[in-house]
Amino acid sequence: MKRSSRISVSSRPALLGAVIMLALTSASVAAADDGRGPLGVTVVTGVSRQSMRVGALFGTENADDLAGHHFCTASVVHSPQGNLIATAAHCVGGTEGDRVFVPGYRDGKAPYGVWKVTKRFMPDAWASGEDEDSDVAFAYVEELDGGGRRIEDLVGANRFAAGTVTGSTPVTLTGYPSSLDVPIRCTNKPGRQSPTQQRIDCPAFTSGTSGSPWVNGSGQLVGVLGGHERGGSTPDVSYSVAFGRPAAELYADATSG
Repeated sequence: MKRSSRISVSSRPALLGAVIMLALTSASVAAADDGRGPLGVTVVTGVSRQSMRVGALFGTENADDLAGHHFCTASVVHSPQGNLIATAAHCVGGTEGDRVFVPGYRDGKAPYGVWKVTKRFMPDAWASGEDEDSDVAFAYVEELDGGGRRIEDLVGANRFAAGTVTGSTPVTLTGYPSSLDVPIRCTNKPGRQSPTQQRIDCPAFTSGTSGSPWVNGSGQLVGVLGGHERGGSTPDVSYSVAFGRPAAELYADATSG
């Protein structure tokens, strides 16, 4: 529930301090075996090839005034068209064309442009009843400024992967808390919540991080923050739909156009 609600701007310094403190306590945490750093520690992420393809979602009314107005997270996922993003279904419901995606967003700036979200793809079970096992979505973004520039060509993309074994390798979450204008990340091994849901222990993934990609060491998208409790009712435990046949069929539908 709390993942897509807004946090007062006044809480930013407190949350940022908490994130930094978490980073400073990392010495007692075991190192991740994929080389990305300690497990279960949340830090502000730097600019990298991976972080470039993760961005924040905004309403179109804030496209010219970004600072402090993002409400969810999304990421670029590979497609033949080069224009596809992945997020949680509860982040993109509503009227088509009323959202924009800003990859690599930082401090009120859009270093790789502001991309209008257009056609969306959500499972029927989400559209009809907001079933938590269907809380995943894909969406097209328009070419930038009508100049034929595809988002994947500019920032790259992760590859969608269904059917991976939950917990077989660590995954890295990258997302945008509503109370910060920079992204955070955390690496840990997810666990099985249920046959259709997976969970991960990562501190400080608060409101705004819905839709955050779960990316393994091979650069594969194996989850998005959402699902159970719309991603989790506490900041330290997050959830994702387990990508099985329904997610694979949804991805195939989104990439068949």
